[in-house]
This record gives sequence, C-alpha cells and structure tokens, in this order.
Amino acid sequence: MGITLNETVLIENAEPQPNVKKLWRKAVRNAMWKSADKQTTKKSAADDPAFSYRWEHVRAVVKTAKKLAKLTGADAEVIEAAAWLHDVAKKAGDRHPQEGAKFALKFLPKTDFPAEKIPHVAVVIEAHMGLWRKEPLTDLESQVLWDADKLTKIGVLAAVHWLSGDVTRNRIGKTEDAIKRLKSARWRSKTVASMHTEPARRAAFHRFVAFDAMLEALKAEWNVTDVNSGIDELDSEVYERESL
Repeated sequence: MGITLNETVLIENAEPQPNVKKLWRKAVRNAMWKSADKQTTKKSAADDPAFSYRWEHVRAVVKTAKKLAKLTGADAEVIEAAAWLHDVAKKAGDRHPQEGAKFALKFLPKTDFPAEKIPHVAVVIEAHMGLWRKEPLTDLESQVLWDADKLTKIGVLAAVHWLSGDVTRNRIGKTEDAIKRLKSARWRSKTVASMHTEPARRAAFHRFVAFDAMLEALKAEWNVTDVNSGIDELDSEVYERESL
C-alpha cells in the first residue's frame, strides 16, 4: 500500500530531524582505513597489495595504547581516538602530527565522541612525533600514545612490519637486504631510554633484547655460522637432556 495524501502532508510538515552523529569508534577506524589504503596503494609496487604497513602499524598502536591506558589510568576514550587517528595525515610528512590534530578537531565533532575531550585528543596526536625525546612529555595521555607508538617499532613485531612493508614496496628482494634493513635501526636504544610509563619501559627492554636476539639468529642462520662440526659445552647439556 502506498503513502496516502494525508501521510504525505504530515511528512512534509514534520519537524526536521537533527543530524544523527556517527558512532565514533567505527568512524575513526574507517577514517584511518581510508587514509592507510591510499598510502599503501600509492607506495606499493603491486596493483592490489596484500599487506598495508600503515594499517597494521596503527592497529598495533591501538591495541598497545589501550593496554597502557588500562595499566596507567589514562583516559581510555582519548587514548583510543588518538591512537586510531595519530597517523591519519601521514601524507603530510613531518607535519603529520599537526595535520592529524587538525583533522581530529574537524572530524570528531561529527561523531558521538564526547565534545569536551576532543581538544585533548588533538593535543595527544600532535605530541607523538619523534623516535626518541630529549625532554619527556608531561601529559599522561600524550605519554601513553607516544609510548605505544614507539613500542611497535623496537621489537620483533617491528621487524615483521618493516620487512613485510618493504617487500610490498619492492624495496628488498634478497635476504641480505632484509638483514641490512634490520641492522639500520640503530636508534632503538634511544627510543627505549625515552619511554615514559613504567609498563612501557619494561616492555621496551624485553622487545629490544628480543629484536637483537632475532637479528643475531637470522645472521647466524644465513651465514651458516650456527652449523659446526661439534657440540659446544652449552649445547651438549641441552642435547643430553633432550636425549633422556
């Protein structure tokens, strides 16, 4: 049955409905996905790249930031929104924190994100630049996002992300290239020393050690230095235990 004339009049005379705001969690995720997809397509050597470094990096930062927020008492909503949007303006290069903050100030009011927290999200995004710091940040939420962002760049996860991204961009084609790429991250000790929160400092130390151990193992396997004619003293003890 179609709409009657009386119903049509009622519809035309009805009060205009206020704009329904987007759910902020879905909105910030979608905004970052669109940005990451553009970055990946632009930089990839493939027409349909299977791996997006930017997207996987941001996903890792969000997971890490949410965990740190829980452990430190930081504002969970501010942290989650800032984590999703911290690299949304990456195309702006070194100015991406400032441009990302501007984006958040314009974008979040279109969602149901708490209006009073939006300026803080912008502050947190703008403060995340740099692989290490000469002076620590003082705002807790800024500390948490900075720590989360950098924790994803010093451990085994970072190695997986870097190498996968470099393959997608056709930057590495040989095992030697991969080893060289990992060895180039000599700045990581400065990053570890710059961590703000106690949980991040502990995790940074363990991730730093794990990365170095992985790199040494990779070099040993590629150079076949782990293959020898005998069993050294330490390996002998392990061998005997395993044989029992």
